[in-house]
Parts: sequence; C-alpha cells; structure tokens
Amino acid sequence: MSRGKLTVLAAALVGCAGLATVTVATPATASAPMAPAGAADFTGYQLVKLPNANVPNFARRTLRCPAGKQVVSGGAEAQGNGAILVGSFPTDDGTGWIGIGRQIGYNDVGISVFAICANVT
Repeated sequence: MSRGKLTVLAAALVGCAGLATVTVATPATASAPMAPAGAADFTGYQLVKLPNANVPNFARRTLRCPAGKQVVSGGAEAQGNGAILVGSFPTDDGTGWIGIGRQIGYNDVGISVFAICANVT
C-alpha cells in the first residue's frame, strides 16, 4: 500500500468515534489504531473491495465484512460519463458498506465499494 493510501486511510480512521491516535506503518508491520482507555479495541484490520460493476441507476451495491468483523469506515465510487455517487454509508447492522449511484443519460452506472473491517471489542 502506498504512503498516500495510508495517509488517506489514517484520515478516515481518525473520524471513527473514540479514536485518539492512529498509528500508520508499512503494510508488513501495520498496526491497529490506538484507542483511549475504555474505548473500542480494533484488531484484525482488513480492507475489503467490491470491484466495479454496472448496476441499474439507484441500485444498492452492498459489501459485507468477513464473518465476525465490523465495518469501521468505507466508501464508494461511481464510474462512467456523467456518473454521480448518490450514497455511501454503512449497513444498518454495521457489518458492511453500501454504494449507490446514477449516470446521467444512461440506465446503469459503474459502482465500486470499499470497506475497512476489523474485530471490534
């Protein structure tokens, strides 16, 4: 993972409730964010991707974390001429991420979804 991607990832994780510090390291030694006493503990960090696929405008593409993990952040991308990302948000149960888009002048749009998943205790 490039340093630029790690910086973006660190910025995304800082927005998580209860996190005070984010430790960014090389992928071989990457560690979970540090949390203050009494806050959630994150282990088993994993970036999960749902590659681009064309779906009807406004259709939801849902990405699920591996069993036992919760989503701690995520995002989506709309691809195509005139593509617009309409929604990017976690699932109600906190185990995945949803991406929704539309493409002006077309009946479908390319949507990719990304989630940062971890064991949360």
